[in-house]
Amino acid sequence: MNNKLIIVLVIILGVLAIAQMMRVNNLSNKIRKRNPEEPSEKENKRSANYLILFMISLHAFLIYVIVKYGFTNLGPAASVGGEKIDFMYSIQWILVLLVYFGCVTLLFYFAWKYQKKPGVKAYYYPYNDKLEMLWTVIPAAGLSLMVVLGLKTWNELTTPATAEYVNVEIFSEQFKWTARYSGPNNELGKFDYKLTTAENPFGIMTSENIETSFNLMKDGGVGYLGIKTLEERLNDPKVILSKEERKNLEIELGRKERMSRLLEALMVTYEPYKDSLDALAFDDVIVEDSLILLKGQKYNLHLRAKDVIHSAYLPHFRAQMNTVPGLTTFIKLQPTISTSEMKEKLNNPQFEYALMCNKICGTSHYKMKMSVKVLEPEEYLAWQKTKSTIDGNSWIRGNEEAILEYYRNITNSVVDR
Repeated sequence: MNNKLIIVLVIILGVLAIAQMMRVNNLSNKIRKRNPEEPSEKENKRSANYLILFMISLHAFLIYVIVKYGFTNLGPAASVGGEKIDFMYSIQWILVLLVYFGCVTLLFYFAWKYQKKPGVKAYYYPYNDKLEMLWTVIPAAGLSLMVVLGLKTWNELTTPATAEYVNVEIFSEQFKWTARYSGPNNELGKFDYKLTTAENPFGIMTSENIETSFNLMKDGGVGYLGIKTLEERLNDPKVILSKEERKNLEIELGRKERMSRLLEALMVTYEPYKDSLDALAFDDVIVEDSLILLKGQKYNLHLRAKDVIHSAYLPHFRAQMNTVPGLTTFIKLQPTISTSEMKEKLNNPQFEYALMCNKICGTSHYKMKMSVKVLEPEEYLAWQKTKSTIDGNSWIRGNEEAILEYYRNITNSVVDR
């Protein structure tokens, strides 16, 4: 309490001291018969010189920050697309810095050169066609260049992927990420929101999941009211329902009856293709702890959301794409620097790539993060062998050397480019 009182007293005394100094200065001006609104030539010159010193300090500080931290402070871009985006960043920075150093330098230089001098009147210069054309055409050309480069890079990252890209799904929900890898056939299993249950949170489409969802809709389950239960409650004379409760139950019954008809239709249309479509889902691998990538491999990321709009943000790869409920978005990614290499480049043994959400998606948005690991071929193959599907790892067994050589060629392709 005493410390707070002392601080308040110091502040009050400081304000009173400044007020007294201003009063003394006003009295001094009156004695010398000097108008305080008309500074002397000496004061003008001193202020102009201070402006030049301030300009030099400002430029020096900006150059220091850029040299020390770089343009993004994220380290080198770790993907092919990221390198292209960094190239655009560099062009933008060059344009911005040219404008900054040019305009700010001229601003301070003119303030110094045209300081007020006795007997010199300011020249009125209202308009110049050539200058107007100059500072209209040059910014327009710079912006046009950035728009063209931006569209070209965007199209490269979002156009449909070819067969050389590995398909991986990134599934977002409050507040976590899940990765689903396509199996040896490089095709992800189909999905449908109507199949989303506690046992099938990703809505993966298989004949078993369709039947389970249909039965759940009809008969219900633990903590879930089915059509049969709803009809019994509505028709049971022993159950007394208010008007509002009855209305709500009827709305729920109507919704589930419509959903059951859709599921029944899905069962009919799925039946002729169930073997091939089931096979697509059965060899998929779901990973919840980390997104594991092979250095040099081209990936086609399928992004979707379960609840609200999220944004898959991979800052070190300079990649970002919204994940939208009811809509699958895509972005291509080819990592070029493994996690171990980036640790060395940044001299940070604790470094780790990350997948984060860049949309404020709810109260726990801040902790929606997933580890991303970029591995060398040997590490990647060892990780793959730890992941099992219904068919196990039969496609790896007996082919390890050939697969490893294939992975090495992929990795070397980004090292040698």
